[in-house]
Amino acid sequence: MRVLVGGGTGFIGTALIHLLKARGHEVTLVSRKPGPGRITWDELATSGLPSCDAAVNLAGENILNPLRRWNEAFQKELSPAAKNKLLQGRNKSANGITQGKNICISIPWEDPKGQGGLGQRAYYQPSLTAEYDEDSPGGDFDFFSNLVTKWEAAARLPGDSTRQVVVRSGVVLGRGGGAIGHMLLPFRLGLGGPIGSGQQFFPWIHIGDLVGILAHAIEASHVQGVLNGVAPAYSTTNAEFAQALGTALGRPAFIPLPSTIVQAVFGRERAIMLLEGQKVIPRRTLATGYQYSFPELGPALKEVIA
Repeated sequence: MRVLVGGGTGFIGTALIHLLKARGHEVTLVSRKPGPGRITWDELATSGLPSCDAAVNLAGENILNPLRRWNEAFQKELSPAAKNKLLQGRNKSANGITQGKNICISIPWEDPKGQGGLGQRAYYQPSLTAEYDEDSPGGDFDFFSNLVTKWEAAARLPGDSTRQVVVRSGVVLGRGGGAIGHMLLPFRLGLGGPIGSGQQFFPWIHIGDLVGILAHAIEASHVQGVLNGVAPAYSTTNAEFAQALGTALGRPAFIPLPSTIVQAVFGRERAIMLLEGQKVIPRRTLATGYQYSFPELGPALKEVIA
């Protein structure tokens, strides 16, 4: 299959392209720079999508970048109109994906650093008791939940000739990037621990499974709609995650990061994504027949830090 990947130079995009090529697919990367096997974002905006069987949109912004001020200009940059060029370009191509082709996949506001999409962390309302699957309500209670709703609406193609998949990703664990990249140093020094109370749920997924779900969605013609990109061991709390990471590293993990510091660094709205969580089930993902390689946290962490 011919697959177009926007945002393919980041942590998740690089892993996805490697997997797709290993499975024999032809991949074209949307990039800022021209080159073999690439088209530029400007070319996409001018000419629309090239002929392809699948398009995957991973373009995004690092929402939890502590160096970016949380102001009106930054919030404006987060809009689908500002970043979703791959989806905008779909309407300008006479031979593109909307002309009876195969599938369009989007992760709502993927973080190019690989910490995971905003979709799962923001769409479902934080709760210590509620349990969410792909059909649960959400997307309408604060700035980020409304942002995810707008992104998913922007990803929705007119008509029904093209399969459409949205993956709401959890925190992504993998070597060489993702959330673990920011955690390893303090945990190796024995300074790691839970964030805030630690009682908030912490939906996660190994990068091998996230890109595996994306490839599965491309190849399996029955897959469509919203999929929760989280591991099926969904009851992990932040404190349990910290303890498991400390165990994998052979280090203690009991020094908490106070919520006041998190709020001071990120501001109240962004801090919510770290201090609050949701118990999320990948019910529809499992129903599609996807087989997880890393369903349990312990083995996933051991593979990441090996």
